Amino acid sequence: MKRLLKRIDEFQQRHPALAFPVAVNKKFGDDEGGNLAALIAYYGFFSLFPLLAVFVTVLGFVLHGDPHLRKKILDSAFGQFPIIGADLRSSVKGVQGNGVALAVGIVGTIYGGLGVTNAAQNALNRVWEVPRTERPGFIPRTARSLMLLVVVGGGILVTTVLNGRATITNGFGVFEIAAMLLGIALNVGLFLVAFRLLTVHDVPVRDVVPGAVFAAVAFQILQMVGGYYIEHVLKNASNTYGFFGIVIGLLTWVFLQARVLIYAAEINVVRSRHLYPRSLFGEQETDADRRALEEYARTEERHESEDIDVSFDLDGPGDSSEVRERSDDRLPEQSRRTS
Repeated sequence: MKRLLKRIDEFQQRHPALAFPVAVNKKFGDDEGGNLAALIAYYGFFSLFPLLAVFVTVLGFVLHGDPHLRKKILDSAFGQFPIIGADLRSSVKGVQGNGVALAVGIVGTIYGGLGVTNAAQNALNRVWEVPRTERPGFIPRTARSLMLLVVVGGGILVTTVLNGRATITNGFGVFEIAAMLLGIALNVGLFLVAFRLLTVHDVPVRDVVPGAVFAAVAFQILQMVGGYYIEHVLKNASNTYGFFGIVIGLLTWVFLQARVLIYAAEINVVRSRHLYPRSLFGEQETDADRRALEEYARTEERHESEDIDVSFDLDGPGDSSEVRERSDDRLPEQSRRTS
């Protein structure tokens, strides 16, 4: 069995078409991508309602004289949430008030909705292995989150109507296919901006193109599958599942999109830093494995005076690590911490 697994590992390492997705999935696991996606989904769930409330409020001001167009855009926007879109449409209301009270309400609501963008920043800084000492503080992080909301939110206003026509339930006519392709192209642009803003690394545009294309296509597929699912499976299920079904459906939907975001970011990092091929089972470490492990260690730098150095015992586990541990035990407590 060990020989068979070794041959499988060697085979995938020799073929980039296999080595690249294996490396992406391995790095996703090393970064605890599932936990990062769950954190984004958690904050996304609580940020969704404040952000939708701001969306409804702003749209009400901008299209005050055209209620028909406002209703069409809102229906398309809430249609982006299969299973629970209709319930959200009836539940989310705009921010109420006049003058200063309205402004304060909108600002407070936007601040309450920044949790998901802050969680996404933390996730992508983790994926790009940004040391903790280089991650942005409160003010720079908030500024990036606000910029992301403005840019991506404006782009979503454009793509919602297009995506509303590009579902399986609407068929595949010429207009639907054109709307779907245009929506994907616009989403690629939005993800390019998002991937640049969500990390403090100065990432060239060419390094985030593959992940942006993957995310745009995957989001479109999720939308189409969601439309099909609600039409053929859950069309009359709302009365059966009730509010519990709405909550589970919303969390699941946000979590799936968060996983797509993390996988797309992993694609960018693995390709940009050539972190492949990787060993499947860890017994045949490659150069990419060692470079990835070095980055994981340096990510934990928590103070500017701290300098993490990484070395490998190429002969495997042996006496050298045990000797270092014993010698460290003889050092004063402060010196052991520094070492």
